[in-house]
Amino acid sequence: MIEKLFKLKERNTDIKTEVMAGITTFMTMAYIIFVNPAILSKAGMDFGAVMVATILASGITTILMGLWVNYPFALAPGMGLNAYFTYTVVMQMGYSWQVALGAVFISGVCFLLLTFLKIRQLIIYAIPDSLKLATAAGIGLFIALIGLKEASIIVTHPATLVSLGKLSNPNAYMTVLGLIFIGVLLGRDIKGAILWGIALNWILGLVLGLSKFQGIFSMPPDISPIFLHLDIKGALSIGFVDIIFAFLFVDLFDTTGTLVGVAHQGGFTDEKGGFPRMDRALTVDAIGTILGSILGTSTVTTYVESGAGVGVGGRTGLTSVVTGLLFFFSLFISPVAKSIPVFATSPALVVVGAMMMKAVTGVDWSDFTEAIPAFVVMVSMPFTYSIATGIAVGFIFYPVLKALSGRFKEVSPVMWILAVLFVCRFIYLG
Repeated sequence: MIEKLFKLKERNTDIKTEVMAGITTFMTMAYIIFVNPAILSKAGMDFGAVMVATILASGITTILMGLWVNYPFALAPGMGLNAYFTYTVVMQMGYSWQVALGAVFISGVCFLLLTFLKIRQLIIYAIPDSLKLATAAGIGLFIALIGLKEASIIVTHPATLVSLGKLSNPNAYMTVLGLIFIGVLLGRDIKGAILWGIALNWILGLVLGLSKFQGIFSMPPDISPIFLHLDIKGALSIGFVDIIFAFLFVDLFDTTGTLVGVAHQGGFTDEKGGFPRMDRALTVDAIGTILGSILGTSTVTTYVESGAGVGVGGRTGLTSVVTGLLFFFSLFISPVAKSIPVFATSPALVVVGAMMMKAVTGVDWSDFTEAIPAFVVMVSMPFTYSIATGIAVGFIFYPVLKALSGRFKEVSPVMWILAVLFVCRFIYLG
């Protein structure tokens, strides 16, 4: 039944590999279970309720992705979008979190309509190969930066912007050890090297007293303080362009970039640069946003940490099903998930980032009308801390350089439309 449902042999994988990939993906993104409620609670939402909403939204949509689309993509409330929800819409603009949830719901509906009308698919197929490859590599740099930042290896500096952190910090030196563990296991071609590296670092941290085991079981908190509390009417009254457009715009290109990047990493892309059942994957993503707003959380999106599972061999939806089930399981073992320290997962993000960098070999670096936009995409993602921004600047540079170089015909009409929209995005959003 499992073979028939997920076509494991066709994708040259097996149950053990898929299960380990699912566990790896979950362990690298389990932080969202606590980080998301920590951010949204500052908007006045109940921490425990948001944690439950985060788990349910993540688990349901990730399993749906696995069963219906059969890809190892995992979904959860997006980092960045949750910060925009709290710090901009609620704390800066002064709207209630109920209105903000209403805006998320409406953006999800618009997202779904764009998918049904094939506009999102049209956008993906219109992206040049060089930008798709650069997106994969840029995401790799981005998630590696996240890992290094979380481990305090890379820190802010008033003079140089960033600097090397104190390696005497336990998070820093344990992350370095984790990188060595995973690197050696990969060098010895050990299956599930990333997962075993995470486990080794976690156990070592417990032995050294650097992390604390916080128990196993607990009952899930009550979700009723936020469930079905979205204010759609209030969101409509604030105007589409003001907030809803911002949610939609960032989610559209953040998700598109992540899907294309991870799909390329897993070898799922076709000759056009898209991938089979892409419309289903986009539909699940949109459904996730709608469901998340109903449950009581910010925009749900496909996670770049999906690359961690792909990196250890995940190739089918069984990986996503395992990840989704672990989210549900975490409702009752949240103390265990909370016990996993940053230094156990940070090395995995750095290693996956390194794996995704192989995409740069496909860029034609001898053609500067291809190379410069690709490079701009790659460096913009980590330097602006935004996948969407990296895509935006690349989409602007590409048609401009092609046109001014006398190669106007190499740019599709869709690319020109997107370039204009991105310019308007920077003018409007700053």
